[in-house]
Amino acid sequence: MSQILLHILPAVLYTATGFYCWRALAARPGDRASPGVARFERILLILALCAHGFALRTAIFPGGEMRFGFSVALSLTVWLAICFYWVETLYTRLDGLRAIVLPSGALASMLMVFFPGNLVLSDSNIASPVFRIHFIIAVLAYSLFMLAALHAMLMAMAARQLHHARFSRALANLPPLLTMETLLFRLIGAAFVLLTLTLITGIVFTESLFGTAFRLEHKTIFATISWLLFGVLLAGRHFRGWRGRVALRWMLAGFIALMLAYVGSHFVIEVLLHK
Repeated sequence: MSQILLHILPAVLYTATGFYCWRALAARPGDRASPGVARFERILLILALCAHGFALRTAIFPGGEMRFGFSVALSLTVWLAICFYWVETLYTRLDGLRAIVLPSGALASMLMVFFPGNLVLSDSNIASPVFRIHFIIAVLAYSLFMLAALHAMLMAMAARQLHHARFSRALANLPPLLTMETLLFRLIGAAFVLLTLTLITGIVFTESLFGTAFRLEHKTIFATISWLLFGVLLAGRHFRGWRGRVALRWMLAGFIALMLAYVGSHFVIEVLLHK
């Protein structure tokens, strides 16, 4: 019961943060939040992040072992993405992104209640320095790509409303689309570097564990496909000036392939096949 409450608490805090932001937005006559409102919002969000992080630690390390199923992987990715978002809000106004970020955090927290995961990693894997490096870099790469995907979705919503000459109050505080586009490709570029390092450390870890540098499995195939898609996107941006819908399609295709590399495969194994 206590484990369930640990996951419910961050979901409640994320929901409370969203409700507070919605009430503050509806109550003020102008579109821009006051410094006090923005400060209290960040305090609520950091409390939700702390509760979420503690719940994740308990789920991943329940005792002397390490558990890491698809729900934990997705929840950890969302948690880190929201951490990046929180830091980003210190420098840039991203009010419109709250409508995506906060529900994602609440859902990711509750997901571990229904799918706690039963994948137990061996002691040899946990003790391996290469595995630890590979694990940290991979999670950071996933998180940056998830934040970039949320960022791209927000840009698509803003562009659609701008095209129809009507902007909602939530999106009215966003920076110019060109500024958001520049930030998006910075996120993708940093995440692409981390994904490259993830593939390299994965090869090293596989070689040290299985004696072979490459294993043809779905996780490796989808991760490689994702790396190629993001590489083409960055090359198209640099050499052809890709932007708008073209860039968004490549971005989402790469992100879907990356999610299928681990989260999707373990969802099939744990939920559909019950293994």
